[in-house]
This record gives sequence, structure tokens and C-alpha cells, in this order.
Amino acid sequence: MKVLMRGNEAIAEGAIYAGCRYFFSYPITPQSEILHYMAKRLPEVGGVFLQADSETSAINMVFGASACGVRVMTASSGPGLSLKQEGISYLSAGELPCVIVNVMRGGPGLGGVQPAQSDYFQATRGGGHGDYRNIVLAPSTVQECFDFTRLAFDLADRYRIPVMVIIDGALGQMMEDIEIPEYREPILPEKPWALGKGSFGNPNHITTMHLDPDELEAHNLHLLMVYEEISFNEQRWRNLFLDDAEIVLVGYGTVGRILEGVTIIARDRGIKAGCIRPITLWPFPSYAFVTLPKSVKSILVVEMSLGQMVEDVKLTVNGKYPVYFYGRVGIIPTAREILDQLDLVLQEVKV
Repeated sequence: MKVLMRGNEAIAEGAIYAGCRYFFSYPITPQSEILHYMAKRLPEVGGVFLQADSETSAINMVFGASACGVRVMTASSGPGLSLKQEGISYLSAGELPCVIVNVMRGGPGLGGVQPAQSDYFQATRGGGHGDYRNIVLAPSTVQECFDFTRLAFDLADRYRIPVMVIIDGALGQMMEDIEIPEYREPILPEKPWALGKGSFGNPNHITTMHLDPDELEAHNLHLLMVYEEISFNEQRWRNLFLDDAEIVLVGYGTVGRILEGVTIIARDRGIKAGCIRPITLWPFPSYAFVTLPKSVKSILVVEMSLGQMVEDVKLTVNGKYPVYFYGRVGIIPTAREILDQLDLVLQEVKV
């Protein structure tokens, strides 16, 4: 059936469809609609909603619930995610699956509630202490907010890893028609590692402390093998008009959907533009750039930040193409602005 939903609401309903029955969070704009929605919906499906007394409390509640083998989610924005970082590091070390939503606002500090994409580094580089990674998914439509949240829970359980879903505040508040299937109670995977699932006299034990140096290194190498498997298997992206492209536009989330429209306009003007929209921000979809056609002469990255994902693009292409950047902070770039930047890049490339 088709329903009209905000992006934040679609994330919450996607979690319900995925079998999430526990949600712990603390209100912060522009994420609070997720909290409000879950407060209403979870009791209707036999779940538990709890507004924690702080972001730190919320993420540690997530740790406890995940350790018990249930599907659990939390959501926040900017400063709230910063407060959760220690707990996210603990979840990663304990190989505890969960879903963490970041509805990004402008920063640093308290910043403002305007839409932004300036938490890319925080999400894709771990953010907390230690050598760890989290899978990061970036929807660009309200439909994808619903679909990717369901996917996030499956990936979290498959790899025993926290998965982040990040959107900007505009997509969180945006309303669109989305298609929601008839609800069926999901069949969830077994979790023999969870607390209470061990054998009699030999209960499961979950720890993040490894005082023996060899044990600590072995654990980190084990996590590295998991991350390498994820990087090989889970790169996701969408591309448009790449077969004969001379300039490739790259952006994710709300900016990504704008770039797809700009690419079509550019084509109508006779410009051979193509588009790559990363869906997984980690693992970064490097495969999308490895297979670019020989016609490509330059790349233009657009973000609602001063330049973060552009570093991953540069690392991936490794000097093969010149990479240009255009960014706004707390302001959504318009199609006209991006087309102007596209013209400037084309003039420079010709020179």
C-alpha cells in the first residue's frame, strides 16, 4: 500500500518491519520524530520504548539489549552522536549488532538544525576510539529510508556489527509517497552467541576487554577480517549515464538525488555528464570508480559540508582524474548552482 510519510517516520516504520522491538533514545532536533513515532508504534507490536535520561544512557541500553540477542535501535543527531561514540566503540568491540540513526544537522558544536552532511568523517572513520568500522547506509528518498533501515538490521545481524543510517535534516522532514508491503512478522536469525544462549555450566560471555596483548591483537585481526569481508561484499551505489560520460558528478543522500536531476538537465544541454550516488558510505563504493569508461576526464563532488567524502573519492581514483569539489554548509545546493559549477569545471578541463 502507498502511504505519505516523513523520512524520519519511514525509518521508524522500517525498523518495526525489520523486527526491532526495542528503541532507546533521547530527543534532539531534527531527529525527534523518530522518537515520537516509536513511542506510539512499539507498544502496538509488543515492543519497548524508553526515553533515556541522556545519549550516553541510551547507547548503553542498546549494548545491553543487543547482548541479549534482540533487534534494537537508537537515533540522534550531531552532538548526540558525539556523546554516543564511546558506547558505539564498545558495541563494535563486542560484535553486537544494532542500528544507529543519525539525522545530521549543521556543526560543529551545537551548530544549527539546518540540514548538513558534515558527520561523514564521524560515521565512516568510526568516530570513537580504537580500530573499528561500522557499515554506513545513506538513503536519498523517503522510500529508501524505509527500505535501507530494514536492510540495516539484516546487515547488522549478518556481520555482528553496528550499522548506521545517516540522512540530513531535510530528508528527515521531507514527505513523500512510499510503498509499504503487507506486514508479516519477520523470521529473525538465531543468535547462539547471545547472553542466556550458552550451554549449562558454560554461559556465553561478552567482553570488550583483552588485557593479554596477544589476545587483544588476535581480536583486532579477527575484526579486520570481518571488515574486509564487508568491504568486498557490501559496496552499494547507483549510477546514471556513465557509458560515455566525460564528467562524473558524485554525491550522496539529498545531494545525490539532486545530482541525478542535474545529470539529466546537463544531458539535455549536450553535456556528457554521468552520476555516481554512493549508497554505502562505508564500505565506500570504490568498485564504481574502477570501472569508469575511458571517456571520463574529470569528477565533481558535491556535499553539504566543507569537503569530507571528497577525500574518499580522491583516494579511490588515486590521481587518475582531476577531482573538483563544491560544498554548502547548512544550505542545500540548488540545481542551478551545481550546473554553474559544472560549467566552470568543464572550462578548466578544456584549458
